[in-house]
Amino acid sequence: MRLENKVALITGAAQGIGKEIALAFAREGADIVVGDINAEKALKTQQEIEAIGRKCLALVLDVTNYTKVEEAINKILDKFTKVDILINNAGVTKDNLLLRMSQADWDAVLNVNLKGTFNCSKAVSKVMVKQRGGRIINLASIIGIIGNAGQANYSASKAGIIALTKTTAKELASRNINVNAVAPGFIQTEMTAKLPDATKHKMLDAIPLGKFGSPADVAGVCVFLASEESNYITGQTIIVDGGMVMV
Repeated sequence: MRLENKVALITGAAQGIGKEIALAFAREGADIVVGDINAEKALKTQQEIEAIGRKCLALVLDVTNYTKVEEAINKILDKFTKVDILINNAGVTKDNLLLRMSQADWDAVLNVNLKGTFNCSKAVSKVMVKQRGGRIINLASIIGIIGNAGQANYSASKAGIIALTKTTAKELASRNINVNAVAPGFIQTEMTAKLPDATKHKMLDAIPLGKFGSPADVAGVCVFLASEESNYITGQTIIVDGGMVMV
């Protein structure tokens, strides 16, 4: 129960890694706000969290719209009176080679991944500054560190998140707010399951541990960063990739 009586807002929590983080936090005693664009799946996640015995609020949340984010924060404060933890997990991909990438696909990925992280961090930090404490954890990616052909928009957004994490950590440290990032490698989700077998084999060969990660591997690191055990860690990017990238 490392997060007992904490309130955590997790964006993109209706499925995948975000959902796994939400469930892991609930098992550790936190009450959860599931923020997601998909209302139906968000409600299903809410039911699973409530089955664990924790309070949960499912909100339809468009992280690209700052006004909507502020409205969501007000709803959270009405129900829980505080926000202790923010997990900026909402993200999308729209892959293509640079020469073929449309302006719309570039803008869409930067808007959700990077601007969304900015919007939620800004809105929640106002609350955390008044509370004089909090945790912000941003989901980056190893692609933001090493780049990847066909993912100019995604890699730029994730690199931006790493830089934003460092700056936000420096700005908020005096108010006892820790800000860190988690950079997953190849994690088994519905999205990665659709990749061709040849691509999976090629990636597996590049992982020293010889296996793909699971959403639980990412969630475990997030629990640590949200807990008192990480009090002296801020501005860092924790890579969770089986050794694929060593910096």
